[in-house]
Amino acid sequence: MVMPKYVTDINKIEAIPEVEREKLKKITEKYVFRVNDYYLSLIDWNNPNDPIRKLVIPNEGELAEYGRWDASDEATNYVVPGCQHKYGTTALLIVSEVCGAYCRYCFRKRLFRNEIKEAMNDVNPGIEYIAENPEINNVLLTGGDSLILGTKKLRLIIERLRAIDHVKIIRLGSKMPVFNPMRIYEDQEFLNLIREYSTPEKRIYIMAHINHPREITEEAKKGFQALHNAGAIVVNQTPVLKGINDDPVVLGELLDRLSWAGVTPYYFFINRPVAGNNDFVLTLEEAYHIVEQAKARTSGLGKRVRLSMSHTSGKIEILAIEDGKAYLKYHQSRDKEYGKFMVLDCPKDAAWFDDLPGNEKYWKAPVKKEEAIQSANEIMSEKELVRS
Repeated sequence: MVMPKYVTDINKIEAIPEVEREKLKKITEKYVFRVNDYYLSLIDWNNPNDPIRKLVIPNEGELAEYGRWDASDEATNYVVPGCQHKYGTTALLIVSEVCGAYCRYCFRKRLFRNEIKEAMNDVNPGIEYIAENPEINNVLLTGGDSLILGTKKLRLIIERLRAIDHVKIIRLGSKMPVFNPMRIYEDQEFLNLIREYSTPEKRIYIMAHINHPREITEEAKKGFQALHNAGAIVVNQTPVLKGINDDPVVLGELLDRLSWAGVTPYYFFINRPVAGNNDFVLTLEEAYHIVEQAKARTSGLGKRVRLSMSHTSGKIEILAIEDGKAYLKYHQSRDKEYGKFMVLDCPKDAAWFDDLPGNEKYWKAPVKKEEAIQSANEIMSEKELVRS
């Protein structure tokens, strides 16, 4: 199997001028860097604002004071190490702290630091918890990237989950369909695994992370087709990111090209206020209008996408932002407030639910389910205190 070569040293990327590489090294000391030669080949190095470049090459804005390490308080969702249970029917297994390449906007940047240990090699406690809780009918393998795991390890996990009768859906969160499509279409063992365990009664879904239409290459389409042929269902989610896809034409093309390839547009997300993400921030109003203009350019198939915030309290769908008001609804809710409709004032500079005056009336801060889990926010603030 011919696989792309990975690069973890910014100095090895000669297309970046040496002076710039020296500046970027400071960022890679704080935030991990990894990419592969296939994905690097998609970059137009003559364009300093190339969106593919911005997705994976560090930017100086990452060092700006901004956000929190765990912006959605995921630490409060852990029920046992490596397993989150925030919504009734869904459990998350954090199976990897490695990705095919590291997106600079990643909302789990914390996982890639040595101090943080949330991904587990031993998934047994999580699988035992899922087996004991029959309301859980779907499980998401995520991280990091679930498809960075070897097929043998994936098989062990999927076989264990398929032995639990109430688990009907298994989801694999991954950017590998565009970071490294060859990992999919050249790995017959992986495709056989999908074929075996994605059945008409119990499907496997690939939750792809495709941010820009230029990522949908011939290789990527070959990977989608291999997944479809094996019986998987492929859907896509992406944040709306300043400087990458904050253009209705680009976002509309993404919706079209996903639909044409048989990939369901699932979520557009508001970029979470995570440490290091300053350069990617759009206001809620900007993101909403970009998405609506993009949807106006595509068919009903593309219009299925929902614009949401993955907030501590749940997934909050943005229905409209008009005349200084935000019209919102709980699409998912930690506290079982599904469908709750909210109308809040929306200041021009609001970029997250917490920025909306009066938001605190609709939710309360969560309490940890598992006391042994230490929040990345606590760990990193303690580290900063020691430094100062």
